[in-house]
Amino acid sequence: MQYKGSCHCGRVAFEVDGEIDGALSCNCSMCQRRGSLLWFVPREKLRLLTPEDAASTYTFNKHKIRHRFCPDCGIHAWGEATTPAGKPMAAINIRCLEGIALAEIQVVDYDGRAL
Repeated sequence: MQYKGSCHCGRVAFEVDGEIDGALSCNCSMCQRRGSLLWFVPREKLRLLTPEDAASTYTFNKHKIRHRFCPDCGIHAWGEATTPAGKPMAAINIRCLEGIALAEIQVVDYDGRAL
């Protein structure tokens, strides 16, 4: 399935392919504050519809995850990192996707504060 997503103002827009089989709710210092629900896909399944530099990047702690967000409206749309095996991954904020029923998606809690 193909989904379209964007930030609130539309400056950052993307498409992503895959089946949403669940989402992760993390309680780390970043995720707790922004309230994202994350769906992990291989990075090649994410295609930007706006220029790469339309999104800003924030890193913290070990600087391994590139948190991508709109510099105008501030919405976090996705994050990028590599798996322990070295494969590029994207963590899509499903709250930014169009036409999905959030109540129907199983959400798993993740204790990111324990890391």
